[in-house]
Amino acid sequence: MALLAEELVEEWLNRQGYFTIRGIKIGVHEIDLLAIRPMEQGLECRQVEVQASVRPVSYITRVPKAVQKETGRAASSSKARADDELRQGIREWVKKKYDHPDKQRMRKRLAPGPWSRELVVGQVKYPHELELIEQAGVTVRRLADILSQLKAGGLLVEGAAGAHFVDLVAFTDAIRK
Repeated sequence: MALLAEELVEEWLNRQGYFTIRGIKIGVHEIDLLAIRPMEQGLECRQVEVQASVRPVSYITRVPKAVQKETGRAASSSKARADDELRQGIREWVKKKYDHPDKQRMRKRLAPGPWSRELVVGQVKYPHELELIEQAGVTVRRLADILSQLKAGGLLVEGAAGAHFVDLVAFTDAIRK
């Protein structure tokens, strides 16, 4: 599901006039999508991570490392977390997803930035986590909203490499109705 969601998000970005690179491997790390669009004032640069669960079972972020060590809880534990624990886990997640030095170097080599931090989500089990992620400086977008925009049309480009996939999604939605 994640790769399909990334393809839809890439199509959405392409239709807005962004040039994209998807699935950049940097050692053991990966960047889901980088998007660059020329503007009058320079380049608009975006880093977009995609987390597109249909049936989420836990949090997006991990249990903070210190809490794992202290309590023995697993990194992906779905046990309820207090806000301070969530915030700490979100800080670690942001550092890994967006601020890792190798990822920063890669973005800087591609374009000077600044680069946005964005997260596209499907269904989430803990909506409060999204609020805290936004407070940490990450723009959160819903995959359903992106699909709606793709189906509505009216974007800069009529279609790109993922156009047939978008048509298939729209077709299956029409069949269900």
